[in-house]
Amino acid sequence: MATSLQRDLIDPVVPPGPGGTGAVAAGRSTAVRVRNLRRTFGAQRVLAGLDLDIAPGEFVVLLGASGCGKSTLLRILADLDHDFAGEVVVPARRAVAFQAPRLLPWKSVWRNVVLGLPGAPDRAVAMAALEEVNLAHRADQWPKVLSGGEAQRASLARALVRQPDLLLLDEPFAALDALTRIKAQDLVAELWQRHGCAVLLVTHDVEEAVLLADRILVMHNGQIAHAMRVDLVRPRQRSSVSFVALRRQLLEWLGVVH
Repeated sequence: MATSLQRDLIDPVVPPGPGGTGAVAAGRSTAVRVRNLRRTFGAQRVLAGLDLDIAPGEFVVLLGASGCGKSTLLRILADLDHDFAGEVVVPARRAVAFQAPRLLPWKSVWRNVVLGLPGAPDRAVAMAALEEVNLAHRADQWPKVLSGGEAQRASLARALVRQPDLLLLDEPFAALDALTRIKAQDLVAELWQRHGCAVLLVTHDVEEAVLLADRILVMHNGQIAHAMRVDLVRPRQRSSVSFVALRRQLLEWLGVVH
């Protein structure tokens, strides 16, 4: 994936929002470019002139209180919401993993992984992706027999099999127990380094943000209110003085500690 980021990206299918310029192809130095993004739901303003840049291969985490517009932004970048105004520049190849794995219960795990890919379902392609998330042994199982962590890994495999230049993650670990969540976080960090795609992760977990991000953005009132560069050496130690200091700064920005 790292080398694929060097090619020119083709135009994605993202129609313009009302009054906006819509989306165009991302250049080599930018995976995501958002300018003056605005989104309302009736009288409620959710995104208020938001600007955002994400570099190719950069891991960006988005924090903020519920209702601040995090998931709305992600849905626009994923081409799931077209009713916006402003300019959105994204890669043609992008994939999304949500909090709910959204696996089709009537299809086996491997067929869920390649669902939607062009051509006939390719088991070899699915197996390669499942190997990456340590789930190849579940390829022929039905989704209902998977644990929560296994189902989320299948969802990640389905996203990565598309070889995205941009991976969008909408609180994918929120429903997992604490131990499974730590393992899933480590897996995502490993997969990101292997594939080299840009990542935008939406989460409420401050520790998760410091653990994974190159850069952390805090949203408030539909805009980016704070930004933090995370230069800690990977893999990161949750108990280190620097880690704890960054975590505290984020909590202060979020109004949790003073």
